Parts: sequence; structure tokens; C-alpha cells
Amino acid sequence: MKARIQLYVVATLLAVIGISGALYKNISLGFPLWPGESRNVWTLQSKINFMPTGDPIEVTLALPEQHGNGIIIDENFSSSGFGFVINEEQGRRYARWSRRDPNNKAEITLHYKMQVVHDNKILSEPPAPEGSPAKPRTYPSERESLRAVYDHLSEMSGTDASFTQLVLSTLNAREKSQDVSFLLSLNNDDTLAVTAKLLAYRGIHFQIVKGVYLQDGRRRANYAQLLEIYSLGQWIQFNPETGERGLPDNFLIWQRGGISMLDVIGGANSNVEFSMVVNTVPARTVAMMQDLSSQATLIDMSIYSLPVEQQGVFKTLLLIPIGALVVVFLRVIVGLPTSGTFMPILIALAFIETGLFAGLPMFVLVVGVGLWIRYYLSHLNLLLVARVSAVIIVVLGLMAFFSIASYKLGIDSAMSVTFFPTIILAWTIERMSTLWEEEGARDVIKQGGGSLVVAVIAYGLMTNSIAKHLTFNFPELTLALLALILIIGQYSGYRLSELYRFRHMVAVQHKQRGQ
Repeated sequence: MKARIQLYVVATLLAVIGISGALYKNISLGFPLWPGESRNVWTLQSKINFMPTGDPIEVTLALPEQHGNGIIIDENFSSSGFGFVINEEQGRRYARWSRRDPNNKAEITLHYKMQVVHDNKILSEPPAPEGSPAKPRTYPSERESLRAVYDHLSEMSGTDASFTQLVLSTLNAREKSQDVSFLLSLNNDDTLAVTAKLLAYRGIHFQIVKGVYLQDGRRRANYAQLLEIYSLGQWIQFNPETGERGLPDNFLIWQRGGISMLDVIGGANSNVEFSMVVNTVPARTVAMMQDLSSQATLIDMSIYSLPVEQQGVFKTLLLIPIGALVVVFLRVIVGLPTSGTFMPILIALAFIETGLFAGLPMFVLVVGVGLWIRYYLSHLNLLLVARVSAVIIVVLGLMAFFSIASYKLGIDSAMSVTFFPTIILAWTIERMSTLWEEEGARDVIKQGGGSLVVAVIAYGLMTNSIAKHLTFNFPELTLALLALILIIGQYSGYRLSELYRFRHMVAVQHKQRGQ
């Protein structure tokens, strides 16, 4: 395989791996692609109240299920004086509080609090029901009315969904037929109970969905119920009070199916109430809370698992590939001369700490004075190692002098000169001095000026909020930058500066062709 083909294969693999990793973190783990994205995090607290009867107490609360439209990122339970366990039965989670001998007969309150991100896009459907629905239990006196209502509604509906919607609208209508009124009176005006019997007559699988309507600042709210039927391979929700089809935008599913949300043994007059409040939280924080709680491997084996201090170091280091891409592009494609490859990147990193407007003149000043002192040292006939060491000491002295002088003059921004890498400054002075002696001042100005231009451009990209966000939260995109650098690195054609240099020859060729 030719080297060029190998290069393109390697670059493609690197780009695919890097971009795929970033998309996985964005789509599956919820990491935002853009800085400033936020999510609404709801804090729900359910309060269980009941009066003890003197018997052993056991309280069972159904917990939010996985087949819902909320991502739970934190849970808390209050169980003072109670034994507490979380059990899972047939794919459903239950919290159980128990106590053998209540100390008093005063009202008892238990709490369950959770933080959840509500999102209807993540709603997953429970498995399809098996077998035929059970026949409804009916009173002998209501069978004739049920049959009459069923036959009447079946004639006006073609699908199970339309039949269900028609049943609900009929049972909730202001003016009801004699048969409908009779059925409701026998079932204590329970619309869902009559609906269940009619759906069972038709052979429709259904279940009750319990949940909460989310409203910021709401207190003492009760849970609500939706009717859900299985038709044509999917579950369809209906509002039992209005017959409206579909899942409401602000409805948080708590329990799908099941017998009851709350069971209390050894207590009377039990009820569960909900209080809720919403907070706006950065999307990245929500993703981290969610994935750390589930011990996601990609998060556990990443930069996020490091201490905060080390994370801050990597937040700066991960910007270096952007500076490297700028250097490669401007040198290979544009043809801009620089004093070395890494020096512009390191100068750009120093500018990030000092600020561009303070760092640029200070860099020029330190290098200019250093070149003058290096010119004097050249007359002492020192060896290279000693000369470079002397320049390092001189550079340190210059940095200390400028910092003290700026402090005395009240120029705080000039004190940031200490962020410049000392060794790089010393080596830059040494290299430019040697270049001056060999090639002249013109090449020194070209390479030094080119390095500053590249450093300023790299600084602009490295301090961009989007670039900083992507490099830290999606470090795998560095592989895509590496792939791009490899592609640019095999370019051997004319540089843009060379096209400008030979522009007169191109003009002459055009004239010759015109003649």
C-alpha cells in the first residue's frame, strides 16, 4: 500500500473515532455541543401522611420507572425511626418503610425527594402485552347496559384508538344517555372503571399511567392518571377527563401499570402529596450528575475523574492541538515563516495567561533587550551552552526588572510578563541572534514577525469559547484535529505566499497567451 493511501486511511480512522466519540457523548450521555446550554432540573418531593393504628407499620411507595420520560439524577429518602429498603419486583422499584411498634399515635410523615430531568424524547415503551385481556367483572344488572353502550360506540368507531377516545368523550359528556348514567352510578361515577369494562369487551389491552403535572412552585399536588392502550404495535395515551390523545408536555410519568402507587399497612387516612420546583442547571453539569450516578465507563475513565486542579491543567493543555493546527496551516499552506514550530504555540499559551494587549508589547520588549545583551555576549567568545545559560539568567533578570518597575508604576497588566516561558524566551533570543549573524536583520524580522502573527491567530482560536468548550468536554475531537494535520502535512504544492511572489510571471504568461 502506498504511503499516501496509508495516510488517508489512518486520517479517516482517526477522524471517525474522534467524531463518533463526541457524537456518542452528545446524543447518549447528553453532553452539550455548545457552551451555555442549560437544562431544567425539577426537584420533586413526595410527602406521605397517615395516622398509625397501633399495629406494625409497613409503607410501600412505587418509585419512578425506567419506562418513563424523566432522567433521575439524584434521590433522597427520609426514614427516621423506620427500617428502609428499596426492592425491585417485575421491573418496578418500590421503597418500603417499616416499623414494628409505633411510639405514638400522632400523624406520621415520610418523604421521598428526587431531582429529575423531564424529557418526552426519551420516552421508551414497555413490552407488548401477552395473551388476551381478562374479561371484566360486571354486576348482573349492568351487563345489558354495557352491551348497549358498547354496540352503539363500536358502530361509530373504526380503530381501537378512536373507540377509546369516543368512550371517554361519551362518559364525560354533559348530557348522558340513560345507559351511561346507570353504568356510572353503579361504579361510583368512576369513569376509568367503566372505560376499563368497555375496553375489555372490545379486547383492548390497557393500563393506567400515574404521574405528576409539572408546575414550578406548586405545592400539595396530587398525582394524576392517564389511560394507555396498546394498539397497532404501540402504546397510546389518553386523558381520561377530556379524551385528548397523546402525552401532555408537562406530565412526568411515575408509574405505568401496577396496582397502586401507595400502600400503607398499620395506618389510616393515608395520602401522598407532591411539591415541586424547577432550577436551570448547565447541561454539562446535568450530564455529569447523570453519568456519575450510573458509573458510566466513559466518564469514569476520563479527565472528569481527575482532581479539579489537574482538570484545570488539562483544560489548557488540550488547547495546544488547535495551536498546532494553526502553525501547520500557516506554514505549509500559507508559507508564513516562523522561528521554530513550537515557539508560536507557547507564545500563544503565554498570551492566554497575560492577555494579548499586555503580553504582546512585553514580549517584544523582552526579546529586543535580550537581543541587544546577546549581541554583547557574542564578543566574549563563549561556548553555546554557557551562552544560552547566560541568556536565561539575563531573561530572568529582565522579567524581574519589568515586573518590579510595572508594580511601582501601577501598571498591573505588565506584571503578567512572568507567565512567559523563560527557556523559550532565552532560546528565541539565542536563535534570532544566530540568524541575525548568518542571514541578517531582515530574516530575523520575518521569522520573529511571522511567529508573532501565528501566535496571535492561535491565541484568537484558543481563547474562543466554543473551542475551549469542545476541547475540554470532547477531548476525542483531538483525533480529528490530528487527522486534519496529517492531511495538510502531505501537501507539497505551491504555498499562497509563493503564488504572490511569482504573480508577475503569471501576468506575463497571460499576456503571451493573449498575443
